[in-house]
Amino acid sequence: MSKTVKPYNDSNQSKKEQVTHMFDTISKEYDGLNRAITFGIDVTWRKRVIQIIHDKKPDKILDIASGTGDLAIMAAKKTAATTIIGADISEGMLKVGEEKINKLGLQDRIKMQVADSENLPFESNYFDAITVAFGVRNFENLDKGLQEIYRVLKPNGVFVVLETSVPSLPLIKQGYLFHSNVILPFFGKLFSKDPKAYSYLSKSAKNFPYGKVFNNILEKNGFIEVENKPQTLGVASIYIGKK
Repeated sequence: MSKTVKPYNDSNQSKKEQVTHMFDTISKEYDGLNRAITFGIDVTWRKRVIQIIHDKKPDKILDIASGTGDLAIMAAKKTAATTIIGADISEGMLKVGEEKINKLGLQDRIKMQVADSENLPFESNYFDAITVAFGVRNFENLDKGLQEIYRVLKPNGVFVVLETSVPSLPLIKQGYLFHSNVILPFFGKLFSKDPKAYSYLSKSAKNFPYGKVFNNILEKNGFIEVENKPQTLGVASIYIGKK
């Protein structure tokens, strides 16, 4: 990133500690607000991520920054994987995810686990596919997190990232920035227990490297055959890398 963006500028805690606290605080409202803020389009993006890994016929899937488990649940429904782990540093988000998983009867296939992306508690070369949706920009040390992901991914395994990006077309970019600078913080102040959380989500999205810049970061950390697929006029991107 061009600069480190943290949720709470008045706190002396590390970014990791702040992000954990932030997501614990907003965990129960996150799903509803996320659907409203993205107008539900994020569901379509997530389905495309799952289609990419489905084509690789994975048996073991790791979803990092899994949050409330949306992507892990989709993976259970759309792939034949026998092991799906949703990892996150926020116990609050994971608890909401576990409730959803139990209601769907998927607890035998999905395990939600507290884990730090920069120090993953898994053996090397273990997962056939690893996903991250709207989570890499929350890593405190991006390179370290990507190196850990590379370590636990099997050779020939696939890594898929869904993340926000800034559109290049001027009119679309203006609309994106208005939504990011005005709409998202407004929703946060109106409905969230922690308005600063949605201000952080906006700022972190704008400051995160995207497109070819993020491709280069993935390649620097060992991934090959890297490509990015802009989504919905460039407001988000899906990145694909292999080991």
